[in-house]
Parts: sequence; C-alpha cells; structure tokens
Amino acid sequence: MHIEEKYNIPRIFIEIMLTIIGSGMMAAGVSLFLLPNQLSSGGIAGIATITYYLLKIPMGTMILIINIPLFIFSFFKIGKSFFIKSLIGTISLSYFIDLLDSFNPLTQDRLLACIYGGILIGLGTAILLKANSSTGGSDLISFIAKEYKPEIRASNLIIMIDITIITLNVIFFKEIEIGLYSAIAIYIMGKIIDILFEGIDFTKLLLIISDKTEEIAKEIGEKVQRGATGIYGKGMYTNKEKLILMCAASRRDINRIKQIAKKVDKKVFIIITNSREVVGLGFKKE
Repeated sequence: MHIEEKYNIPRIFIEIMLTIIGSGMMAAGVSLFLLPNQLSSGGIAGIATITYYLLKIPMGTMILIINIPLFIFSFFKIGKSFFIKSLIGTISLSYFIDLLDSFNPLTQDRLLACIYGGILIGLGTAILLKANSSTGGSDLISFIAKEYKPEIRASNLIIMIDITIITLNVIFFKEIEIGLYSAIAIYIMGKIIDILFEGIDFTKLLLIISDKTEEIAKEIGEKVQRGATGIYGKGMYTNKEKLILMCAASRRDINRIKQIAKKVDKKVFIIITNSREVVGLGFKKE
C-alpha cells in the first residue's frame, strides 16, 4: 500500500495548515485583546496569564511548558495523527502569542476586548476542531481523564477547569471584574463554536447504512473508542435487508467516524442528526 493511500497526505496537509491558521487566530484573540487587559480564556491560558504578570514569563512559553508533560503522558493514549496535529497546534499557538505580544493591544476597553477576543478565539477553536486537532491544554486533560473514567463528560470537566482558573485570576489580580469579563469572553467563544457546529453541547447520532457494517463498527471501536449498535432494516426500494449501524458520538468524533466509514465503504450512506441528551457509558451519567 502506498503511503498516500494509507495516510491521505493531501487531507493531512490541509488539516495541518488549518491547525496553524486556527492557532494564529486564537493567539490574536489572546495577545491583542485578552492578555493586555488581564482577561482569561480559561484553561492553561489562564494559568499562563497569571505567570505572565507575576513572573514575567512569556505567555506562549509558559503554555508550551505546561503542555509538555500532558503530551508525554498522552502520547500512547491518542492517535498518531491527532497527536502530531495537536503538537503543531500547541507550538504554533505558543509562538504566535509571544510574537503578537510585541504589538500594541487593539483596545484597552475590557468589554470590547472580551467580545472581540472571544470571537477570534472561538473562530480559531472551531477551525482546529474542523481539522480534528487541538492546542493541548484542557482538551488533553479531558482526554486523559476519559481514558480512566469513560463516564466523565468532557464538556463538564472543561467547564470546571475554566471556572477554577478564572477564580484564580480573580484572586491574583484582586478584581472581580476580571472574572466577569473573562466569563463573557468564554461564553462568546462557546456561542461562536455553537454557530459553526450546530451546538457545542449536542451529541451527534449517526445512522450508517453499508454492506460492510461489521468492518466499519470494528474500525470505529478501535480508532475512536465508540460503540455502535446494529439495527436490522429493509430497503423498500431494493427490497433487501440491511444491518444499520447506530452510533452516538461527540461533535469532535464526527469527522473521524465519517472518514473511517468512507474509507471502508466508498458507497456508504450516512445520516447525522443532533441528539439533545445521551445517558450511559462514555456520555452523561445519572
């Protein structure tokens, strides 16, 4: 098998370029809006904001330092492609933040800063998610946590991390307004991703119709760690019985599952819908 067939070089190249572009947009939101106004986007960036003002350590450098042990710990837990793209995303974000930090901020108004900073970071994050990539941080923490406790809901874990970091920012800077404005920025980031992904909190439900359902289900289980349920159906036009795969997945997993299904069966038929709530292993636990 040729390397192009195995790794789909053009697609990987495009995803790497999107990762760099998304990281650049996130860095612009941080360095030109949030950081100079002492605002935080949560996660590791929030910790780096504190060390930036407390220890004068460049924010991008600190983000890279904190992410190194996370990448080492998760090296054998995540796919090679996702690991490489996320590493590129983290390095790019760190570089662009320190590069843009030398420019004057675009505004000293905290309200404008949290609005436009949130928009830019939200757009950059959406681009990264489209490329099935990340910039490390909370994404890696949630991924590692789910490896040991699959019932943990990643979105809830990330929210808890963000609340904790913003609280630390408020305590350090001794200004409650920093927490309030930072919360607005994070909310705007989420809404931007909502717009581009039809709801960040929605789980997706896939119905996969193929003559190779068993092979597709096996690939999804091994590469995405998602289960699938086989439902017998009948094509009324062809009058043939088929096994239909039903798979609940997070928004981040959708592109990977689609790629797997299309790689196994080029004639596959996929229906993707929003599922408001999923309760069970790997999702919400009640």
